[in-house]
Amino acid sequence: MSTDTDTETSTETWTYDPADHPWEPPVAGTETEHIVGALDRLRTTFRWKAGGLDAAGLATSIGASTLTLGGLLKHLAHCEAGIFNSKFRGLPLGEPWDSAPGDDEDWDFHSAAADSPEELYALYDAAVARSQEVLAAAIADGGLQQPAYVSWPDGRHANLCRLVCDLIEEYGRHTGHADLLREAVDGLVGEDPPARWTP
Repeated sequence: MSTDTDTETSTETWTYDPADHPWEPPVAGTETEHIVGALDRLRTTFRWKAGGLDAAGLATSIGASTLTLGGLLKHLAHCEAGIFNSKFRGLPLGEPWDSAPGDDEDWDFHSAAADSPEELYALYDAAVARSQEVLAAAIADGGLQQPAYVSWPDGRHANLCRLVCDLIEEYGRHTGHADLLREAVDGLVGEDPPARWTP
């Protein structure tokens, strides 16, 4: 960053090439662009923190916690399907969740240990790609204020904006977990992926 200062005002200019950081939300976009941009930035940061690891790295836990990066990949893929398939469109979650034991709330987390890194990365990346397609189509066909399939006990339906904000909250929580887990695996730290990073 460069800062220009005069006697009365101080302005700060952020100098970067947007092509190097395509996950950044727009500098001065619409409300919808900022909400979607915030979600995509968290998705990218999480994927970077979980990326490029072998089975041992994805199975690493710390302290008394049983959380692993592999479990988080599978769980967030489930969250993507839950938001955009089930809650927004009223569709089945899809596999592997349709066949998962219905009485095991932690199935995502512990079943990931039996999946290969390639399976976990493919599951997560495909879930995000499907969600991005559904969200882009929904925004083009009614925007974030349109009602979702899911309803509250009093009959009120959530809107798409509420669902996207819920997913942002989920990513915020688990990207913080991923920070700690990845540092324990190989010492990788940092707030943002390096320029031009891709999975």
